[in-house]
Amino acid sequence: MSDNNWEEILDKLETGEVRAAEPKGDRWEANREVKEAILASFSAGENTEYSGIYDGFVDKHNLPPRRFSADENVRLVPGGSSVRRGAYVAENVIIMPPAYVNVGGYVDEGSMIDSHALVGSCAQVGKNVHLSAGVQLGGVLEPVGLSPVVIEDDCFIGAGSVIVEGILVKKGAVIAPGVTLSKSIPVYDCVNEEVLGKGADIPERAVVVPGTRPMSGEWAQEQGLNVSCPLIVKYRDADSDASLELEDALR
Repeated sequence: MSDNNWEEILDKLETGEVRAAEPKGDRWEANREVKEAILASFSAGENTEYSGIYDGFVDKHNLPPRRFSADENVRLVPGGSSVRRGAYVAENVIIMPPAYVNVGGYVDEGSMIDSHALVGSCAQVGKNVHLSAGVQLGGVLEPVGLSPVVIEDDCFIGAGSVIVEGILVKKGAVIAPGVTLSKSIPVYDCVNEEVLGKGADIPERAVVVPGTRPMSGEWAQEQGLNVSCPLIVKYRDADSDASLELEDALR
């Protein structure tokens, strides 16, 4: 990679021409060149004091917050939100304050990023996704070959949910408030009566709620201890779709 190649790649990230991860069949793969470029931009950057509307902030000089124009048809509501250099935000996206979209992040058309929500570095958010208040999508920059968190089209992510470590949530899934998804937590499909395993992909149109399971070990069982786990309790039907319909007037 040339010394300044990272600048070209960050520009292409902002236009959506390249992405930090791309679908390959039913899987997603990290774009190593993009992630290497982002890491190179950190190495090339020097801490600087920002001025103007960002007065008092210090960050890498080459990764400033993005500015949007009305022509881009992105609604970034005042009140402490920021979209970092190298992140893509499509038309008809709404970002409520305070929220943050980090470098390499991708937010597709018609999605809502609600208050106190985070789209971490390289996280991918599809079309017509609702990230409710307090949702945290973890960032994945290292190792460069690891796929980031991906939320596919038409998903609803409930308030306070935490999705990290490259978890894939497939199209139309519903994550209820307070669910945690990571590579260390098994997913239990109560509809099909099977354990999907630790860090499993969330299937299309699955409805996931927070649950618990008994801890292993004699002492833990004697104490009646349980650990949290995600439960698939149903798959979306017409009633579910109606209750989750997005309001076009907001866009």
